[in-house]
Amino acid sequence: MTLPDSPAAVTQTLSERTAEQLRQKITQGEFAPGQRLSEQALSDSLGISRNTLREVFRLLTKEGLVKHSPNRGVFVAIPSIAAIIDIYRVRRLIECQALAQAYPRHPAKKKMREAVETALRCRDTGDWLGVGTANMKFHRAVVELADSERLNLLFESVLAELRLAFGLLRDPEFLHAPYVDMNRNILELTEAGEFARGAAALNDYLVHSERIVLAVYARHLNDAGWDL
Repeated sequence: MTLPDSPAAVTQTLSERTAEQLRQKITQGEFAPGQRLSEQALSDSLGISRNTLREVFRLLTKEGLVKHSPNRGVFVAIPSIAAIIDIYRVRRLIECQALAQAYPRHPAKKKMREAVETALRCRDTGDWLGVGTANMKFHRAVVELADSERLNLLFESVLAELRLAFGLLRDPEFLHAPYVDMNRNILELTEAGEFARGAAALNDYLVHSERIVLAVYARHLNDAGWDL
């Protein structure tokens, strides 16, 4: 048993905290799929030891966000087609149920509205990466409707993997433009208390998104000559 104040417990807490930082950076698109992660540069920028960073890498490897290549180093993962299909399966299970069973006055609804309003402003200025980030915040807020910390943590990992796939598509306008108005429609249904209709609209949205992402992603992988 590890005591709360022991060095091992402190290191574990620091590792988990740092893993969350890197997870957020992946979700925000700061690291590109396939990018090599320098131990020296990251340990210096994060202010942690290389041993702690290696533990962080082990945590993120378990989540499928980074991969270790012998004699080459650690790289940001490139999701497979099967992984993307699974990501969307998980999203439909989590998001649609969270919305269908939402408490009518849940505060996460305000976060959904803030995300939609941000996306609209970003669209008006042509900031498509900003639209993508706002879209992630919208779906994170949808999951918060479930009032489950475990689901929130699981969804952070799902979002990070999804952002890796998005990072390879290299056309944020094509990727995100259709969903700004869809998110607004889902928000309006939610604010009107039409949770079942909102969940059905969200399910249709996710099916459509999955088809688009898979089609473009498969074409990109074929052009790049990758066998995933």
